[in-house]
Amino acid sequence: MEIYGESWPVLATTFGLFLLVGFLAQLIDGAVGMAYGVISSSVLLAFGVPPAQVSATIHAAECFTTGASGASHLVHRNVDLTLFWRLAPAGVVGGVIGAYLLTGFDPTFIKAVVVAYLGVLGLFMLTRAMRGPREEPPHLKYVVPVGVVGGFLDASGGGGWGPIVTSTLLGRGHPPRYVIGSVNSAEFVVTIAISLTFIWTLFTGRLELEGGLAAGGAALGGLIIGGLVAAPLAGYVTKIAPARLLLAAAAVLVTGLSIWQGIQLWPRLLEYPVFREFAEQAAFVR
Repeated sequence: MEIYGESWPVLATTFGLFLLVGFLAQLIDGAVGMAYGVISSSVLLAFGVPPAQVSATIHAAECFTTGASGASHLVHRNVDLTLFWRLAPAGVVGGVIGAYLLTGFDPTFIKAVVVAYLGVLGLFMLTRAMRGPREEPPHLKYVVPVGVVGGFLDASGGGGWGPIVTSTLLGRGHPPRYVIGSVNSAEFVVTIAISLTFIWTLFTGRLELEGGLAAGGAALGGLIIGGLVAAPLAGYVTKIAPARLLLAAAAVLVTGLSIWQGIQLWPRLLEYPVFREFAEQAAFVR
């Protein structure tokens, strides 16, 4: 199924769907510090949007939602400035590189990689939800490399800053409140850099938009408004929400969508020799 279409009923349905997606994704993201990009990317990919356009759309929406969420965390004093200033510049470097490279590859092949990546992230999020954070003295070692990798994967996959950076820092024993607040606030800076990179690739012809602009605008508008409605709740939700339950639900959704997309994408992947050879060998073994 594709979201492309110009009739008002289609546009209204598209807007309403992504309004709901944006709200729920941002609400979960505000509670656990991850999942907005992963959930939104999974849904957009499932509707047939090309990977580079998915990432560009998500980050355009996140320019608004991460700003609002970061402001909420600042108000609630959930931000560790030392952690923030280590993460933000590192994420910018990785994000710019990831956004530029994403626009130069074959869409079908990249979609397969991104679907697999999102599926792994879904399983990783589920594992994190089941284990919960460890209680250890926090330390800032290797924060910069984590930020670079998180920014790169976020740009190239349309989501991943939260699952990579937040999960890593929580796993090292950083206080959840300050991890979530600092990571969400740094994400605003990273998102602006990634979005500017996509704008540059669009003007230089490296990125080409597909489908109707009206439908794409409806999806983007829904993500922005839904996220903005939920974002002010982020700081409060972080304090009261059953974070592990929300994260587990998001993980199941993302993993399920990835499996569904992989099944749909498999016939097209067989056109590539490497995938066809793999399928033939697997069938021979059986």
